[in-house]
Amino acid sequence: MKRQYLFTCIAATLLWLPAAHADESAIPTVEALGERLFFDVNLSNNRTQSCATCHNPATGFADRRRNAAKGAVSLGDDGKSLGDRNAPTAAYAAFAPPFGRNDEGVYLGGQFHDGRAADLAEQAGGPPLNPIEMGMPDKASVVERLKADPVYAEAFPRLHGEGVWADTEAAYAAMTESIAAFERTEAFAPFDSKYDRHLRGEYEMTPQEDLGMTLFFSAQFTNCNRCHQLKPMPASEGETFSNYEYHNIGVPANRTARAVNGAAADHIDRGLLDHPAIDDPAQAGKFKTPTLRNVAVTGPYMHNGVFQELRSVVLFYNKYNSRSAKRQINPETGEPWAAPEVAENLSLEDLEFGPALDDKRVDALVAFLKTLTDRRYEGLLE
Repeated sequence: MKRQYLFTCIAATLLWLPAAHADESAIPTVEALGERLFFDVNLSNNRTQSCATCHNPATGFADRRRNAAKGAVSLGDDGKSLGDRNAPTAAYAAFAPPFGRNDEGVYLGGQFHDGRAADLAEQAGGPPLNPIEMGMPDKASVVERLKADPVYAEAFPRLHGEGVWADTEAAYAAMTESIAAFERTEAFAPFDSKYDRHLRGEYEMTPQEDLGMTLFFSAQFTNCNRCHQLKPMPASEGETFSNYEYHNIGVPANRTARAVNGAAADHIDRGLLDHPAIDDPAQAGKFKTPTLRNVAVTGPYMHNGVFQELRSVVLFYNKYNSRSAKRQINPETGEPWAAPEVAENLSLEDLEFGPALDDKRVDALVAFLKTLTDRRYEGLLE
């Protein structure tokens, strides 16, 4: 299986090499400029890390590198710093609306797990300056790196205006807008999974997958689609499997990551309440509902990577509806499910819903979730 995984990753990576390393003497579009930037390790202090390091196109635009935190969080450019949150997939990220509130006053959208970046461009500007990620000291240092590259020196003024280098803020914004433009291309959102092909009549679900799909969209058995469905029924193409709202589902702290990332012993990740514009205590512990696209190949799971297996995630949700002693045990630890990191503001109305699921239905849900894998990543499925 490891050899199969390696070969699949190599093949997926090679798909990008012609576009990323073709003749770059005249980058034709902003999207192409963003692609080059996305793969450029020179945007990190030690020139070891690019956007693609933590959002690897070979592995679902997520970070599957192993480290002392079991891959739950990412290793920084300095070779030692570890974050406290799991790097989310960049695939389908363009469909998240700008951070704000809906008509009911519910927060939704934005980028990062807490929405602190309003949109893709703002998100792209964060990692280069984060000391435990790419570690550049300031925007001016990033811009100097860009200006020193003859390809960028020619492309930036042509694509973003002749005066772009005269203003550090404008040049940095041009970089982030270019990366965002690349992330809005079809490469990040092909909508060609088995689920999509099924909707187009090109793939027939297995009985197990079909049962999982029925359970997923059921308003009687699971309620999964209450948070993980954007478009109204009946199911239609272009579904991103997230409504982008924020919820506290009772995820426990990741003690394995905390033991090695240097976080203070009393640190609590407050989620949405850590967004600089939010001061409402009722938002503590809430995180943005992620897309389920490619979920089967982009673990570890939850905002802090606390669960290694997709089946564990389904069982975690099921514990809210089951009185079985077996269902109150985390299969990855053999111990009872740990307490929520933030016990307040739990979305119990959504969590305590429907009957407990037996193994057959748990496995069916996992099987359906695997059908949300883009065609090019199907070789990564276990």
